Amino acid sequence: MSSESGIPTFRDALEGLWAHYDPEQLATRSGFQSNPARVWGWYNYRRGLISCAEPHPGHHALARLETILPDVVVVTQNIDGLHLRAGSSTVLELHGNINRFKCFDLDHPATVELPVAPEDGPLEPPPCPECGSPLRPDVVWFGEMLPPGVFERAERHAAACEVMLVIGTSGLVYPAAGLPAVARATGASVIEVNTAPSDLTFSGSVDIFLEGPAGELIPELVQRMEAASR
Repeated sequence: MSSESGIPTFRDALEGLWAHYDPEQLATRSGFQSNPARVWGWYNYRRGLISCAEPHPGHHALARLETILPDVVVVTQNIDGLHLRAGSSTVLELHGNINRFKCFDLDHPATVELPVAPEDGPLEPPPCPECGSPLRPDVVWFGEMLPPGVFERAERHAAACEVMLVIGTSGLVYPAAGLPAVARATGASVIEVNTAPSDLTFSGSVDIFLEGPAGELIPELVQRMEAASR
């Protein structure tokens, strides 16, 4: 979803100044401990890219689904918050949100006001206002568990849903990639929308594959549903 809004994926953003860094230097606890300023700068750079992006028609179309269907839940691995900005009311962010922060030592949420333009903010991680520990972005790094309770909620919704849309994924990152199987096991239909078939389609975990960009296909799908509901 996010790439159509002009947001590079994690690895695609490793260019320019960051091209010679191993991703694990920028997204692990040990990388942060080794060089907090470098990791803070990397996430500030990415926050800057995200702050310039806008939700695309696919994001807005998913939000419009809530006016047609009784229960719509968005489960996302993206950390940019674009689903929330587009108006979706129930968004389960499996990998966190880059615009939130938490304490590095104690892992508790922290409220801190930082400039919208990250380059105008602090070059080093500021201290947590509660305990003084360095702050870090509230995202899931390599080797970390998902936020408590979020995946369990996603599993419950997957098991209870009638239709699951799987949009723009490789189908390789677990545990999220296992959710379509949870949905199918309880009788749901699984529809993949992607520019090319993912591993989910090749493995037979998808009932219908729609080829094309989400920013075009999701609005068309929702328009047809709106017409049918009138």
